[in-house]
Amino acid sequence: MPRASLHTLGCRLNQAETAIIAKTLVERGFAIVDWGEPADLSVINTCTVTEQADSKCRHAVRQAIKQNPSGFVAVVGCYAQMASQTVAQIDGVDLIVGNGSKLKVTEYLNGLSKNSEPVVMAPSLIPRDDFVIESVGLYDSHTRANLKLQDGCDFACSFCIIPRARGRSRSRVFGDVIAEASTLADNGFKEIVLTGVNIGVYNSGGKTILDVVREMEKISGLERIRISSIELSTIDWSLVEHMAGSVKLCNYLHVPLQSGNDGILQAMGRKHDARVFAEFVERVTATVPGVGIGTDVMVGFPGEGDAEFRSTKTMLADLPVEYFHVFSYSDRTGTPSSRMTAKVDSKTRKIRSAILTEMSKRKRRAFYEDHLGGVAEVLFETCEAGRWDGLTGNYMRVVASSDGDLSNQIRPVRLKSIEGDMLRGELV
Repeated sequence: MPRASLHTLGCRLNQAETAIIAKTLVERGFAIVDWGEPADLSVINTCTVTEQADSKCRHAVRQAIKQNPSGFVAVVGCYAQMASQTVAQIDGVDLIVGNGSKLKVTEYLNGLSKNSEPVVMAPSLIPRDDFVIESVGLYDSHTRANLKLQDGCDFACSFCIIPRARGRSRSRVFGDVIAEASTLADNGFKEIVLTGVNIGVYNSGGKTILDVVREMEKISGLERIRISSIELSTIDWSLVEHMAGSVKLCNYLHVPLQSGNDGILQAMGRKHDARVFAEFVERVTATVPGVGIGTDVMVGFPGEGDAEFRSTKTMLADLPVEYFHVFSYSDRTGTPSSRMTAKVDSKTRKIRSAILTEMSKRKRRAFYEDHLGGVAEVLFETCEAGRWDGLTGNYMRVVASSDGDLSNQIRPVRLKSIEGDMLRGELV
């Protein structure tokens, strides 16, 4: 039985796609082994969101070749799409597959015979048609699974290369989405995370993301549905109203902000202004009990002076946001922002990033403090020395002690104290 090792860089969508590739390999007779172990096939699913991501991809490819010099090496995904010629120059790479065909990578393995030169399959034109996925994701655990709902993006944020890397927006056929969700539930998964590049624009045959949620709620054994990152301009208020009354849809939203300054938002090409974002967050907090809201924020975008940064800092301090992921701006060749002047120096970017990262930690702690003494439903995942940890619906990490097996169980926990970035609780 040939052995295959897979490595994922980047986003949750990449994780979902790697799981699908893994299942396809198993169906073709491969044994999946951990990354770093001896393998006949190495598949690296790449990311290209930043220059640092590109560097990590090249390192992972070289690592795979060093670990298994006689093994077949396939590089797939976003970096493979955008920099196929660069990847092709790495001695030992056999196959390069862009985003249009990467889920079919198993069809191009050539019996695992090493190629004298890499085979490159990364056409710039990626089809826009609704798509199906002929397999189901394979995951190490049976707790949470990512389900690919949509791909590509029609938005034109000036800093983002992803629309070029993944193509225009397209949706997965509605029945195909529900079929995989049902199979995942049959396989024991209690929570499914809906993921994509821009999932709020999902529309297949007139079906929206709310239709997907409603149909998935009918699936027996599926206890939670979680929406991953979603753009503010794509959220219909009916989705929020449904969340407020739903038993299965998690009371959680991750809505990217990027900047609290309207001038910067306009330069970024964002589809909302600061006031609209603030009003949305306040309204959701008043509508959905206990909702957890996360966001993304970028520091150091060209033209971000002290005043613009203060706008972002003040806005995040005032809003009921649970946490935020902080990104430092990075030029991406081919994007409009890379041609902008008034660049922010690296030292300033690092300082601003540290300020917001520290604020995010304080915000999360304050959110946890608001829930102390209450009872929350926790889906337990892993255990170390009798301490089980898992997530609540509103994305709080909770640890509780038990001699029993809590894996993949949803149990009520009374929240007693805060330990670092987690809550400590007792089983009820």
